[in-house]
Amino acid sequence: MRAENAPASSSADAGWRPRLVALDVDGTVVDRNGALPTAVKDAIALVVAAGVPVVLSTGRSWHGTRDLIDLLGLPPGPAVCSNGAVTVTYPPEEVVKAITFDPREVIDRVEAFAPGTLIAVEEIGRGYRLNGHFPAEDLTGEMIIQDSEQLGALPVTRVILRDPTRSSEDFIALAQHLGLHGVTYFVGWSAWLDIAPDGVNKATALAEVAAGLGLTAVDVLAFGDGRNDLEMLRWAGRGVAIGDAPPEVQAVADAVTDTFADGGPVAELRRWFG
Repeated sequence: MRAENAPASSSADAGWRPRLVALDVDGTVVDRNGALPTAVKDAIALVVAAGVPVVLSTGRSWHGTRDLIDLLGLPPGPAVCSNGAVTVTYPPEEVVKAITFDPREVIDRVEAFAPGTLIAVEEIGRGYRLNGHFPAEDLTGEMIIQDSEQLGALPVTRVILRDPTRSSEDFIALAQHLGLHGVTYFVGWSAWLDIAPDGVNKATALAEVAAGLGLTAVDVLAFGDGRNDLEMLRWAGRGVAIGDAPPEVQAVADAVTDTFADGGPVAELRRWFG
């Protein structure tokens, strides 16, 4: 476990209480098929009832996040999407920040080093432009097939790389081999690589959200289970890894809670809001 957030780790003795709850989505709030357990929904409802803001902080696109906000019955407020590149307030829907970068170098290097890799770039609130069809259920929204020149023609909030024939370890090696500069990358559970603007992650976006509410990192209780949650869990006053998280994610957290099958964030949320 990390030491830099020691005051938050001992926060129960110091009378600390979360003033903002940040939740990763897939593997934290919903399962890998997108199903929301009743126990998780009920625990999040306790946070809402306490008047504490709940901010979904996800690698999902905005259009892949909106329905979950409705399902959870969250009050109007911010959501962090696309691993921090997009911040939206809803309802009503307003994109308050979208950070972009030039994707051409990424696309060129991937096609040179790993030809055949599926590449998609995000269209906020709509869907994706992509060079081929991703496996079913990977992406949602409008899909527009384009060649590499078209994909790289405009600044984007993120580039997604996918190859179902490779392992996550293969994609870690791919990310390292590409030697990309001026971007941030996140390796997913499967053969999935998200590439975002340089220095952008969930923590950077949440820091701005918290500041807008008059809060700081120490006020935040954050949950996550993936490598794209590393920065958020380090940053938050209390960062909690779901029990299924990879070892490197658990290592940076202040606490490791139950596996998703055993309740995921439920026990920790009820600790503070039960």
